[in-house]
Amino acid sequence: MDLSSFLPFPLEQLPFVFIVLLIGFTIHEFAHAFFADRFGDPTPRSMGRLTLNPRVHLDWLGMIFFLIIGIGWAKPVLVNRSRFKSPRLMGIIVSIAGPLSNLVLAFISLIVFYLLMKFHALDNVSNGVSVAVKLFFNLMILQNIFLFILNLLPLPPLDGYRIVEDLLPTSIMMKIKAYEQWLFYAILLMFFIPPIRRVTIGPVFALQWDILDAMNRVVFMIFGK
Repeated sequence: MDLSSFLPFPLEQLPFVFIVLLIGFTIHEFAHAFFADRFGDPTPRSMGRLTLNPRVHLDWLGMIFFLIIGIGWAKPVLVNRSRFKSPRLMGIIVSIAGPLSNLVLAFISLIVFYLLMKFHALDNVSNGVSVAVKLFFNLMILQNIFLFILNLLPLPPLDGYRIVEDLLPTSIMMKIKAYEQWLFYAILLMFFIPPIRRVTIGPVFALQWDILDAMNRVVFMIFGK
């Protein structure tokens, strides 16, 4: 039996996926902690989250879920918004910092990969090394774009939901919170039932190709084709 047919990634790619997700999760959570700390909330620093040490941010269950079903999570950074001078505005910035960090990481990875190819840095290495490097950067780019889109979905417990919390009036948000648990189940339905996925988040995740195309255009403008 071929296990790859039941997994979102081929078996031989799993070590690369693990490394890519470890980097992506770490940068994402560090970005939350960094901006919360800068805005006056000492909670992330006191909990040891203001670090680029992957072990601090890794949630093994969330990582395993990502590897076997294609969606997972890291340890969330706890933030006390009441410590901020402008709780709503700074709360939005802290929330969006995580997804944006993944987008920036994808763009930097694209630039590095482009320069490697442009200056033929892989021409004199073995075929195995060349394939591994190309696979790593391919995953770094696409998975971080995926994390960017995923975390901006306005559903709990994702960052997009926290942004909506800070944007909407409290009275409206309290009404939405009454259905919060059902919104979580909505995520499960949209991810794991193909017909629902195709008409809900499927088109949203298809935007990763438009984002990648836009990134490529910017890189070509800067460095030439």
